Amino acid sequence: MPESTSVSSRRSLLFGAAAAVTTGGLLTACTSNEPSDKGNDSSKAADQPVADDKKGKQVTIGFAGPQADHGWLNAINDNAKERAKKYADVTLEATEGSNDTAAQIGQVETLINKKVDVLVILPADGKALTQVGLKAMRAGIPVVNLDRIFNTPQAYRCWIGGDNYGMGLSAGNYIGEKLKDKKNAKVIELAGIDNLELTQQRTKGFDDALKNFPNIKKVARQAADFTVESGQAKMSQLLQAQKSFDALWNHDDDQGVGALRAIKQAGRDDFLMVGGAGALSAMQAIEAGNSVLKATVLYPPTMAASAIDLARALGQGKGISGMAEFEIPAHVTLYSAVVDKDNVDQYMPTGFK
Repeated sequence: MPESTSVSSRRSLLFGAAAAVTTGGLLTACTSNEPSDKGNDSSKAADQPVADDKKGKQVTIGFAGPQADHGWLNAINDNAKERAKKYADVTLEATEGSNDTAAQIGQVETLINKKVDVLVILPADGKALTQVGLKAMRAGIPVVNLDRIFNTPQAYRCWIGGDNYGMGLSAGNYIGEKLKDKKNAKVIELAGIDNLELTQQRTKGFDDALKNFPNIKKVARQAADFTVESGQAKMSQLLQAQKSFDALWNHDDDQGVGALRAIKQAGRDDFLMVGGAGALSAMQAIEAGNSVLKATVLYPPTMAASAIDLARALGQGKGISGMAEFEIPAHVTLYSAVVDKDNVDQYMPTGFK
């Protein structure tokens, strides 16, 4: 937005109508209304050249991310920080990162008091942080809500995140195509934390996809906890209970490390495995082709890099290159691509540790 924009007029813009969009890829050209002749290789994500690196109005972005106690969460923080460094006109004010809702609310309030231009927030709990999102918006500070969504769209100007239902759908369709010619095929599922909506959405997408393949039956499901240890323990239980099956879908590549340990210890190689999220270790295993892991479905942490692009666009009053609207969209849902032997080289740069 122009430097002369007042807080009151900014508030009217923030609470006005905005276009919504669902995209099949990462936002890599979201800071200019002018065409760009630069490459748009979305596989490079935070490491790729920015689409519009022409210096504009200086923007201070406040970033309140998660505690990096999981590979994907650590990658979220890294992507945001690395992307901000690409812009000469962006200053990033990043918090320590917390999974404690009270602590994160305090961190966001500090950023509001610092009068940052835009906020990017991945809330520890979307419901619990809704009020502080509203507080920022009412103070004239636009909020980019990253992945875990607030309870009301009034608490954010733009939401960008992954597609949990689509993740399950992609996994189910990939496995279905691999087993479509096998009679009485059996699949099992190693889910995440069962009381999380995202886990439920991933399972629903998977089950809905399997409805298209009447020859396939899901015979077992265990919920783990997104950790290596839980993945190993729950996978061991599944292997003991299921002496024969054709495919496994594991919701999370971190817990998949443990699952692969259990599979190796059991000496099993009679099925194919599909992972989830897009960890570097999973992609390396897919490339090597020396395990049951044949594919992983992306839940790209590069969304944090795109959130910085969106925040910069908001701060500078720009839209997205290639779209007619003068404003950035209200919703951006990333596509859950399947990475296997055929395309792993393309996606390897997005793999997180």
